[in-house]
Amino acid sequence: MRRFLAVVLLAAGPALFAQKKMLSAPDLWKIARISEPALSPDGKTVAFTVRRFDVERNSSTRQIFTVPLEGGEPKAITAEGTVNERPRWSVDSKRIFWISNRGGSPQVWVMNADGSSPRQITSLSTEAGGHLISPDGKSIVFQSSVYPDCPDDACNKKRIEAEAAAKSKARVYTGLLYRHWTEYQSLRRNHLFTVPIEGGKPRDLTPGPRDVPPFSLGGPDDYAISPDGGELCYVANLDETPALSTNHDLFVVPMAGGEAKKITVNNAADVSPVYSPDGRYLAYRAQARAGFESDKWRLVVMERATGTATILTEALDRAVQSITWSADSKRLFYTIEDRGRQTLQLTPVAGGGSQTVVSGASHIDDVQFTPDGRVMIYSEHSGSRPVEIFKTASRSTPVPLTRLNEKLLESFEIPALEEIYSEGAEKARVHSFLLKPSGFDPKKKYPVLFLIHGGPQGAWGQSWSYRWNPHVFAAAGYVVVMPNPRGSTGYGQKFTDEVSDDWGGKVYDDIMAVVDKIETEPWADKGRFAAAGGSFGGYMVNWILGRSKRFQALVSHAGVFDLRSMAGETEELWFVNWEFKGMPWDQPETYAKFSPSYFVKEFKTPTLVLHGELDYRVPAGQGLQLFTGLQMMKVPSKLVLFPDEGHWILKPQNSLLWYQSFLDWINEFTAKKAE
Repeated sequence: MRRFLAVVLLAAGPALFAQKKMLSAPDLWKIARISEPALSPDGKTVAFTVRRFDVERNSSTRQIFTVPLEGGEPKAITAEGTVNERPRWSVDSKRIFWISNRGGSPQVWVMNADGSSPRQITSLSTEAGGHLISPDGKSIVFQSSVYPDCPDDACNKKRIEAEAAAKSKARVYTGLLYRHWTEYQSLRRNHLFTVPIEGGKPRDLTPGPRDVPPFSLGGPDDYAISPDGGELCYVANLDETPALSTNHDLFVVPMAGGEAKKITVNNAADVSPVYSPDGRYLAYRAQARAGFESDKWRLVVMERATGTATILTEALDRAVQSITWSADSKRLFYTIEDRGRQTLQLTPVAGGGSQTVVSGASHIDDVQFTPDGRVMIYSEHSGSRPVEIFKTASRSTPVPLTRLNEKLLESFEIPALEEIYSEGAEKARVHSFLLKPSGFDPKKKYPVLFLIHGGPQGAWGQSWSYRWNPHVFAAAGYVVVMPNPRGSTGYGQKFTDEVSDDWGGKVYDDIMAVVDKIETEPWADKGRFAAAGGSFGGYMVNWILGRSKRFQALVSHAGVFDLRSMAGETEELWFVNWEFKGMPWDQPETYAKFSPSYFVKEFKTPTLVLHGELDYRVPAGQGLQLFTGLQMMKVPSKLVLFPDEGHWILKPQNSLLWYQSFLDWINEFTAKKAE
C-alpha cells in the first residue's frame, strides 16, 4: 500500500505539490525590505539596510548588511538596536558610518567594514540623522532638530526637559505652516551640522528660524558636499509663508562655517543637488511653475565657477527623479517615470538627446558606478517582485546581488501585472494595469475591484507596494484593475496637468471608460464591481458615490469629502491654491462644483470609510463628514479610524486590520454573490 501511494503521489507531482497560493496581507509582513544600497569607493562591496517586522510585537528592526560586488551571501554586520540605517562609507572603504539607536537615541556611529569596533560619533539630546561623509574624508554633515536660539547642546537639553515638564501642553502659532503630515510644528527647527570625521563639537552650518532642508517635495537628499570638502550645497525655502510656497532654492555655505549664498533665482522649486566628481558642475532638479508641486522635474546643470545653468531635459516630456554622475564628469545618468515604469536615461553634460540605458517592466533606482565606470549597481522592483539589488556591466545580463526573499516568495504565485488601454475623455488613451486571481478561467465570471490612485498627480506602476498591494486583493478572488486616468504622471505633462481645476471631470470620465471596457470582458461580472481609493482616490470614490450606481461596494481611504473645509484644514496650501486656482473665498463656484459633499442626497452605494486621525494632509474630519452623510442617508456604511496613523497605515497590526476590514466589506456586497 505504501509503495502504491508513493507511485500515485509521484504521478500527481505537479498537480499536488506545485500548487501555489497568492500572497495574503500577513505574508507581506514576512518580506525583508531592502533599501539604501551604498557602493564602497573602491567598488568592491555594497552596504544596505534590511528591515524586518515582528507582527506579534507590532514592531520592526533595521540592520546593516554588506555583500561583495563579485557575489556571495549577504552578511549582517549590525545586531544591536532596533534602528540601524543609512550606511555611508569612509573614503578609504575601510569603515562604515551609519545611524543607530543602540545607545538609546538615533546618533551617528562608525564601525569597521566587517561590523567590528563600533563607536558612537554624536551624542546630542536633539539626536542626529541624514549624515553624509565629505569626499575629502575630513568631515561629517548631519541633520538635527534644535532650538534656533540655543548656542549648544546643553541649552537644547535644558529646553527639551522644560517642555516635557510643562503642565500646559498648549500650542501657540502666529503663522502657517503650523503642522505637516503627522506632526505639529514645535519650537525646534531642522538644521545641518558638521563634525570632524572622528567626532568633536558639532558646528551649525544653517543657523536661523528656518527648517533646512525644508519639507521634501520628493526625491533624493536636498544637500550635498563638494568634492574638495570645502562647500555644502543645501535646499531652503525663505518665502514668508511656507504653506503657500514651493520656492525651494539652492544655497551654498563654506564647510568651515560662514555666510550662506543663494545660487538659484527660479521662483519654482530647485532641489536634489549633486556635485560632479571633478567639482566643476552642480546638477539638480528644477520645476518651472511656482506653487505646482507636480510640475515636470527638469535636469539642470550649473557651472559652479560662472553660475551658468543649463536645462538638459527641456525637450523630454518626462519628469527626472534621481541623478547620478559618471566618473569622468562628462555624462549624467538619471531616472524618469514613464508609463508605469522608472527607467534609467543618459545624457552628455555638453547637451544632446537622452538615451535609454536600462528599461523594462520595473522600477529602477539607487544607481551607482564602480570607480572605473564599468560596473553599475542599482535597486529594482516591480509589480510582482519586491526590492532587490542588482549589478550589471555594459551589454551584460543583470545579476542579483541580493536574494533575501527568494526562498519565501518561491512558495507563492506572484504573477506579473498585465496591461490594457481604453479610450477616455476626448479620445485620450488611458493605460491600466490588471491582475487576475490564481487559476483564472476566462470562461468563468469574476468580481472586479477597481483601484483608484492618489495624488491626483500620481500613478499605478510596475512597482512593489505594501499599502495597496494588488496581489492581496487578487488572492481574495478579484480581478484587480488599476487605471491611470487624467492627472497620472509618466504620460506627459499635459496629461498630468488636465486634472487641475477639473477634479470631477475628465479624470472621472477616463475611469468610467475603463469600467466600460472591463464590462465587455466575458469574465467580468458587472453585478459584482467594487471600487476603492486613497487620498485623491478616496475623493474619486466619494465623487462616484454621488454620480454612479455601477458599483456594489466602495472603499474610501483618507478621501477628500468637502473641498471647502479641506482647504481650511490641510497644511500644504499651495496644493489647493493651484488645484482650484485659489482658496474657497476666491473660487466658491469651483469648490461647490467639485465637492462630493454637495451630492450627499444621491449616495446609495455601501461604503467603508478608513482614516488615520494623525492625517494632516487630508484631515480626519473629511472621513467623519463622509460617514455622517452616509449614515444620515441610511446607506450601509462603516467607519474605521486609526488613532495612531497618518495619511498612510504603516504599523503591522493596523495594516492587517485595514486589509481585513477592506476585504470583509467588499466581500459582503460582491464576492458572496458568486453563486
